Amino acid sequence: MKPIGQWRLGTRLALALGALALTVFVIVGWVMVASMQTFLDRRLDDQMAISQQGAANEVKAHWRVSKIPPDWYAVVYVRQDGELRPQPGDQQPADREEFDALAKKALDGDLFETGYLRGDGKFRLRACQIVKDEIVLVSGAPMDDRDGTLSQLITVGVIAFLAALVALVVGGQALIRKGMRPLSDMADTAHDISSHDLTDSNRLAVRVNGAGGGVEVEELREAFNNMLAHIDSSLAARTAAEQRLRRFIADASHELRTPLTSLRGYADLFRYAAANEPGEREQHLEKLRSEAARMSVLLDDLLLLARLDSAESEPPLRPEEMDLAVVTDAAADAFRAARPTHELEVDADTVRMTADPTRLRQVLDNLLTNAAVHTPPGTLVSLRVTAENGSAVIRVSDTGPGIPEADQARIFDRFYRVDNSRTRQRGGSGLGLAVVQSLVHAHGGTIALASRPGSTVFEIRLPRHR
Repeated sequence: MKPIGQWRLGTRLALALGALALTVFVIVGWVMVASMQTFLDRRLDDQMAISQQGAANEVKAHWRVSKIPPDWYAVVYVRQDGELRPQPGDQQPADREEFDALAKKALDGDLFETGYLRGDGKFRLRACQIVKDEIVLVSGAPMDDRDGTLSQLITVGVIAFLAALVALVVGGQALIRKGMRPLSDMADTAHDISSHDLTDSNRLAVRVNGAGGGVEVEELREAFNNMLAHIDSSLAARTAAEQRLRRFIADASHELRTPLTSLRGYADLFRYAAANEPGEREQHLEKLRSEAARMSVLLDDLLLLARLDSAESEPPLRPEEMDLAVVTDAAADAFRAARPTHELEVDADTVRMTADPTRLRQVLDNLLTNAAVHTPPGTLVSLRVTAENGSAVIRVSDTGPGIPEADQARIFDRFYRVDNSRTRQRGGSGLGLAVVQSLVHAHGGTIALASRPGSTVFEIRLPRHR
């Protein structure tokens, strides 16, 4: 037999309900029997008192009692020579010891007692003074009817309670089993989930259906379905992340393969020139330096993104107290020197904040370079810095052709370029804006894009103190 802890919940609940009901039945039965016993005893005592009061005149006149129920006893005691002596009578018990003892006690006041008369059984006795200190009447009433009534009551109560207990346990178990059917459905759903292979799945199309079961079961069903929906979304997010990782690896491989191929080609040309055309060595060496520098920038961006992704274990920022206007002016000067074909307007308020000035300079350089690369010469570029509601706000805008709406949702993705042909004529590796977004988020800020033909605005909001 299994231990109780391993029984099904419905069986354990039914048994617990039966045990509780049995306890209640015992208490109710005991109270009922005790109340009935008290009622019968009080009624018998009242009957005996009324009987003795009705016989008082006869006892005073004749020292005897003639009108009592046939199964009752009555003995009249009269004080003679200083002692109470029983008087002859027709309804006196064979065993009179209980009567004699009670008569002596009655000299101090009326009283009741329950006694056993040899040969007659259990009797209720009452003694009262008819004439103070002179005549005492002791009556006895059998208690067989009272005991029989109580026994019958107990028998009927036990049978009724046992029948009710059995019906309660059996019916309760059936009702509990029916009420727990939704839980069994949830268990079946969970087993169904365990039978699915979620290794490469991006969707968990399993839900708990049905209705009923009460408020608690409805809440549990809703919570279970919410959990499954969360698992479903997590699987979708995991699949999307894996796809992004595969795309990232493929793009990184492509981006690194191109400069490596160029390096290998220029190295071969340099070796040929060293042997045959010494005058071309510097030209090929400069190409080698250029490709190595471009690959170094790409690797630096990849390393920075990796460090930002693992910021909890390796914080990539070195925050300090700084003036954002100073960093803005430095970025503007560098832009004017490197991009003389574009006009730059700068409006920078003094904004004291805690941040990493090197990384914020990188953010500004990337945004300004992005504006210059993707707009024709002569385009106006604006850089504005203000303080609003405890935040530092940076807005980089241009009046170029804008970013197509279909590309705006993915503009911050790594290796994503609006130019799908992957040429270098209008852009770099596609990591610039991804680095900007990651650095802004690392500072606890947000970045937003609003673009249409003739206007493109990148807005950054950074907390001034964290």
